[in-house]
Amino acid sequence: MATKFSEDVVSLADLKVNPGKIVNHAKDSGRPVLLTSRGRGVAVVQGLEEYERNGEELAFVKAIAQGLMDIENDETITLSEAKKKLGIK
Repeated sequence: MATKFSEDVVSLADLKVNPGKIVNHAKDSGRPVLLTSRGRGVAVVQGLEEYERNGEELAFVKAIAQGLMDIENDETITLSEAKKKLGIK
């Protein structure tokens, strides 16, 4: 989901006034909220589900990249070897 700068950029002063509103916005919108101090970004508030999803996606992409590197370096195993390692018949 794309960031909406009119809604997703909040100063630390506004966060101090109503932190629950900012957290709920991040959670409900599925978009991170950029916190600013003196006009500069300093932190991000993100809903827990979105944070976990991002972590899972990153791990998946890393695993794909590692697999492609293994293929490129000829570090592969056969399907039967993989099944044996995983305990699958």
